[in-house]
Amino acid sequence: MRFQQTIGSPVSCSGVGLHSGQPVTLTLRPAPPNTGIAFIYRHGSEDTLIPASISNKVPTELCTAISVNGHQVKTIEHLLAALVGMEIDNVYAEVNAGEVPVLDGSSSPFVRLIRAAGVIPQTRRQSYVKIMQPIEVVDGSKRVRIEPSSTPKITYSIHYDHPLIQTQSYTYTCSAQAFEQDIAQARTFGFLHEVEALWSRGLGKGGTLDNTIVLSKEGVVNESGLRFSNEFVRHKVLDLIGDIALLGFPFIGHIVAERSGHAMHTKLVEQILLQRDKWALITGEHAVAASESRASLGLLRPAPSLAI
Repeated sequence: MRFQQTIGSPVSCSGVGLHSGQPVTLTLRPAPPNTGIAFIYRHGSEDTLIPASISNKVPTELCTAISVNGHQVKTIEHLLAALVGMEIDNVYAEVNAGEVPVLDGSSSPFVRLIRAAGVIPQTRRQSYVKIMQPIEVVDGSKRVRIEPSSTPKITYSIHYDHPLIQTQSYTYTCSAQAFEQDIAQARTFGFLHEVEALWSRGLGKGGTLDNTIVLSKEGVVNESGLRFSNEFVRHKVLDLIGDIALLGFPFIGHIVAERSGHAMHTKLVEQILLQRDKWALITGEHAVAASESRASLGLLRPAPSLAI
């Protein structure tokens, strides 16, 4: 059982939102133990605190979004993946627009921010959600399941009717080192024939070849090519890591996903919290049955304050 961690100092970056195309500045700030990951949306002279919790998730297309009092921050998954992947438990993520900057379309720039800020152990032990029985979400040929395992890991399989993808599978055993080396650099991707359809729905306005792998019928449009031969499935693992962060605690279990996506990832989080007899909360002292713990009601972690 490790101690909770935060960052050592504030760090910032600027870019555009992938879907809105709007300029945005992100600042990460240290947060006290038991805060979790909390977004601060700065709009005009007001600040809205939006904890990264499944209870704040709102429906959206092609990304993950959270909202409080009508103020929304979307496309949070790449940043959440970087924070969770690098084992940052408590942080304030301040943005001055309604979308996290896409940067290069991966989690790698956020990992560099975290490295620049430093990783600081705190005075409280981290708690974990340990899966005791399988929990599954199924939608036709799509499925995502979490089952008991002695270590946290993810196995992801995808299939696309494209010569560069076809069927790809990847198994990731969770650790900060493995995330930085094997997952963080994998970029978001899309198909050339879908671009105009995205624009017609007001999406993808900030997408460029600098932040998205674009696939034509023949191959990759980007001159730089791929970072991994299986970059596509690695990015799906990245998305899942970010989405599962809405659980509020790291998990101990094995997630197996087939042709899944953001909606099913977050549905799994909801099902974990609903099926309280199938997991236990492992604290620094002992295991607490989920059905007996306040964590299952989202009450264990105190609400973060704006005192930063």
